[in-house]
Amino acid sequence: MRANLRIALFTDSYLEVNGVANTSRQLAAQAQRQDQPFLVIHAGPRTGEVTEGSLQRLLLHRSRVGFRLDADLRFDLLMWRHARRVVETLVRFRPDLVHLTGPSDIGLLGALIASRLRIPVITSWHTNVHEYARRRLASLGAGIGLTLPDRVGARVEEACLIPLGWFHRLGRILLTPNVELASLLGQRCQRPTRLMRRGVDTNLFSPAKRDRQEEIFNIGYVGRLTAEKNVRFLAEIERELLGQGCQSIRFTIVGTGSELGWLRQTMRKAVFTGVLKGEALARTYANLDLFVFPSTTDTYGNVVLEALASGVPAIVSSGGGPKYIVRDGASGFIANHLSDMPNLISRLYHDPGQRLAMAQSARHFAEEMSWESIFAELIEAYHESLSKGASDHGRS
Repeated sequence: MRANLRIALFTDSYLEVNGVANTSRQLAAQAQRQDQPFLVIHAGPRTGEVTEGSLQRLLLHRSRVGFRLDADLRFDLLMWRHARRVVETLVRFRPDLVHLTGPSDIGLLGALIASRLRIPVITSWHTNVHEYARRRLASLGAGIGLTLPDRVGARVEEACLIPLGWFHRLGRILLTPNVELASLLGQRCQRPTRLMRRGVDTNLFSPAKRDRQEEIFNIGYVGRLTAEKNVRFLAEIERELLGQGCQSIRFTIVGTGSELGWLRQTMRKAVFTGVLKGEALARTYANLDLFVFPSTTDTYGNVVLEALASGVPAIVSSGGGPKYIVRDGASGFIANHLSDMPNLISRLYHDPGQRLAMAQSARHFAEEMSWESIFAELIEAYHESLSKGASDHGRS
């Protein structure tokens, strides 16, 4: 039996509300349950250490010198001031491997220190930053009446991919959330790739928590309300459905972001809950009839998996990672074009029997995606990364 590896995870997010944070927390929880030595370095409201069994966390306070990346996420230009504290913690912990989730302020600090201490590195891809940059620039242009030409958008993406490629070449292996990105990034970053799937808590997210009695058809969205999520298309879906005579509908929109004001002003049949967590979020999922996710930039789609676990069919686009979660025609639909979404929703609106069958299929799929199995796959990737480094050294 192989000895437990000692892993240090430098994560972009941990306490925030996003996919990277959720994944990082779940991995930490699995490590703690399995008595796996696991150190997480992440930003926090104060600088300090927390020890919970085999799980250790080093929180690093972000200064105000930097810039905002999202509603609850910043890049601290002075994160380097914590270098000595991080070095001391790593020397005490003695990690076999450092795992970096991306080129954030925390990730860059981790990359530098791992190099100095000669600790092997593995990286994982979580966010299509290049696509986000293009969408946000286009949104800014639209706000002042300018349209971003395709060639400019393509150059923006390429400009972002260059430094991202440099960063991920630091790792022996690059973990990717879907096969499409594995092909693209393997060539771009010149590193072997392995899939790093996401799991879901099927006890928290469950159809058993459904307690809604009303007949209205409840369509849900969960996530950031930002340009790269393409959330303005929710208003187009509403307009099309009402035009088709689907009057008994409601949109339940969970989250916050820069597009919240526009959606409030534009949508007629929408309820905005703000950010929800835990049981409140689980009940909201379970009380949906359908989950709609118009984003084409997501690498995986944790929220889609949470909806499926809640017994809620999902309709997603054919762009991005969520299409690898939904079984087209079984647990939901994959729309080849966003314009197909209203008609697909209308089908389930008028056919409750098909919606119920899809709900059951969705739950069955999610039950196969436990975090325990995902963590086991990740541990195998860690061992492979270390073995690869040893074999490469032997050939040099």
